[in-house]
Amino acid sequence: MSSVSDWKVPASAQPKPESYDYDLNAALSAVVGLRTIAPADAFTAETLGTERAGNGVLIRDGLILTIGYLITEAETVWITLGDGRPVPGHVLGFDNRTGFGFVQALARLDVRPLKLGKSRDAAVGQRVVVGAVGGRQRSLAARIVGKQEFAGYWEYVLDEAIFTGPSHPHWGGTAVIGSAGDLIGIGSLQLQQAIGEQPAQYLNMVVPIDLLPPVLDDITKFGRRSGPARPWLGLYATEVEDKIAIIGLAAQGPARRARLEVGDVVLSVAGNEVSDLADFFRRIWALGDAGVEVPLTVYREGKTFETRVKSGDRAAFLKTPSMH
Repeated sequence: MSSVSDWKVPASAQPKPESYDYDLNAALSAVVGLRTIAPADAFTAETLGTERAGNGVLIRDGLILTIGYLITEAETVWITLGDGRPVPGHVLGFDNRTGFGFVQALARLDVRPLKLGKSRDAAVGQRVVVGAVGGRQRSLAARIVGKQEFAGYWEYVLDEAIFTGPSHPHWGGTAVIGSAGDLIGIGSLQLQQAIGEQPAQYLNMVVPIDLLPPVLDDITKFGRRSGPARPWLGLYATEVEDKIAIIGLAAQGPARRARLEVGDVVLSVAGNEVSDLADFFRRIWALGDAGVEVPLTVYREGKTFETRVKSGDRAAFLKTPSMH
């Protein structure tokens, strides 16, 4: 297992210990590296690949919080500590509503966990540290530049995501550390986005830590949140001129089985017109639990037609973690 890689954040962009009212080095020591391998026949292998690498943060003894796409369907997990020590791990679970992923270390880490903060108290303009494995040289001094709704093309909505800038070059699973030296979010994406009146710039989208406490016990006990799953169609969509266009279909997913096609434009869900992604997905979820039929009005090649898609449970398509 290789140790921490050689890349570094430019010195001018690294956080300086004297700039913060907490022990920066101690906080960053809770950030670990993750390398995972998923089987070639995994449902997510086509979109996420079989080998993945990123970061995670120790939040309890042996429990690492990360971003879910790094660990979904992974059979092999290696944790790398800040000093380069490799430790085996096991996928504990994944929550597709928040995007959080969870890994259990299978050996003692001897690292102090990072305490959880309150992302709702983090203000736009506030300084944060975006921490990656390897300490200050691989971490970034940044600011919160926005807090707003985020909709992802893969049937995903956050009511209020955190956006930080400048963007960390290895953002997946980074620890976003607030002014009290606590964890306020987990790095998820890099995207080019305009916030308010500012021109578009490269930012990191961060999943707020306040979404964690309601699901933490369920994940640690059962590997997923309890209760019925949301309906999932297995499509990838984007907004084009106030319309919802399908840009991809999951293999064997409900939308493909219902013979939807790339290029189809979805005009309405159960008779309600939709013009943005968040509204589109919320209209689907409002119809009931996974398995419910979703009536769609679709435009294709000059014709408008009605169709019904029998939704599924996204988790049922994934390989579940097995203890080693």
